[in-house]
Amino acid sequence: MPKVRDIVNYFTALIPPEMKMDFDNVGLLVGLNDEQVTKVVVALDITDTVIDEAIRCDAQLILSHHPMFFELKQVNDDNLIGQKVVKMLQNGISGFCQHTNLDAVRGGVNDALAEKLGVRVEGYLGDPKLTAEGKEYGIGRFGFLTSPVEFEDYLCDVKFILNSAGLRFHNAGKHVNKVALCGGSGGEYVEKAVALDCDTLVTADVKYHQFLAAKELGLNLIDADHFCTENVVVPVLAELLRRGFPEIEVRVAKSSAQVAKFY
Repeated sequence: MPKVRDIVNYFTALIPPEMKMDFDNVGLLVGLNDEQVTKVVVALDITDTVIDEAIRCDAQLILSHHPMFFELKQVNDDNLIGQKVVKMLQNGISGFCQHTNLDAVRGGVNDALAEKLGVRVEGYLGDPKLTAEGKEYGIGRFGFLTSPVEFEDYLCDVKFILNSAGLRFHNAGKHVNKVALCGGSGGEYVEKAVALDCDTLVTADVKYHQFLAAKELGLNLIDADHFCTENVVVPVLAELLRRGFPEIEVRVAKSSAQVAKFY
């Protein structure tokens, strides 16, 4: 059976850490490199409930998008993060996280979001970059729908396709045709979406002043929730894992769900 380090090496080649943003913390953040792996749980976040699910199904690894921590200085059971790390190690569970590198890589979060929302990708929302090996990558995507649709119809599609509990939005009175996308926090791309002549931006965690900017610039803006715009990549990770290690049992976490609710 493969070891934790084999899975880490496999994904590192597919989704290079070099693609991450400077603030980020990716890789084997909690780990037992030489532990043999027979079962893996894949989730957007390594939460208490996901850890408990991994324990119940006797998994040796949790593969996630969001890092467990960024600047950890202590590991003890006096704080939430330390409690998670201790519980994982006590139960022989490693945590492997791929964050903004997974956002930026081709076939990652943003391409998965574009596919779900029917957007034929034309380019990156952020400025594209190259790895040392010449692989192009970048944050966000933009592209076209097969045909223009009414904003209200697209709003409905986004809600149900992403299984969101609710959407925040600004309707600029435009049909949806050229769409900018950024899984997770992407309100900063309002002006860039307009510069690219997009009529609509779909993202999450949009701030008040960014909604104001969208209104003044005439941009349709949809905040579809951080979890919902990024959870689309979890099945992609699971499929990549199955393809690379068909002998491993891969489980998409059932306990992982949108946190925000709407009254």
